[in-house]
Amino acid sequence: MPDSLRLAVGTLTRIPVPAPRIVDRRVAGRAMLLAPLVGLLLALAVGVPAQVLVNLTPVGGLLGAALAIAALAWLTRALHLDGLADTADALGSGRPAQDALAIARRSDIGPFGVVVLILVLLVQVTALADLLDTGAGAGSLVVAVVTGRLALTLACLRGIPAARPDGLGAVVAGSVPRAGGLAVALAWLAIAVASVGREHGLGAGLATGGAVIGGLLAATVLVRIARRRLGGITGDVLGATAEITTATVLVILVAVP
Repeated sequence: MPDSLRLAVGTLTRIPVPAPRIVDRRVAGRAMLLAPLVGLLLALAVGVPAQVLVNLTPVGGLLGAALAIAALAWLTRALHLDGLADTADALGSGRPAQDALAIARRSDIGPFGVVVLILVLLVQVTALADLLDTGAGAGSLVVAVVTGRLALTLACLRGIPAARPDGLGAVVAGSVPRAGGLAVALAWLAIAVASVGREHGLGAGLATGGAVIGGLLAATVLVRIARRRLGGITGDVLGATAEITTATVLVILVAVP
């Protein structure tokens, strides 16, 4: 298994894989380019069983969605959710960059983190519940989770700095070539639009494309805020980006069926 795939799977999931033999900028960049593929595996592992459960048993969409999001959190060691809470505490503190980064590093969760974590999870579960009830849950979760991991790829484009010299953010920040990141983004957008459009018609395909773009715009806003307030990205910011993007995509898919 290539070092880049080991790094991507080992970092973004709890799946046991051998540690990378070498971790340099090249390996880190390739790992982030593979992040959407890891997202696809996670979404299929969670979304398909959830849709089958809702379709074939008395379990409703709300419980099915809660179980699916819980399984996704377990498969990722809740790493992104932890990053979401820490980023909310850092940005919500209103402190200067170094103080805010110190807040993010604390092991406890403050009031901003608790509120944002609860609200984002509530949005994800309720949006996914609606989609599961219509039979579109598995496919929608694939679109949302893959786009969430694509947001990680784009957050690591060259030119986006790390907020601190150590940690996961410092390893992957600025490691993705712009041409490679853009190519992966365009490829995923085309795949999402074409696959949904072929199955459900052009309108549904375009709506899916809009959801992907909307999710990435939300990620862009968050990364810009992090750059302005913290000086760049951290591993926590990357986790928050994945969760916010996933939630945004699910909401758009519900709002624009």
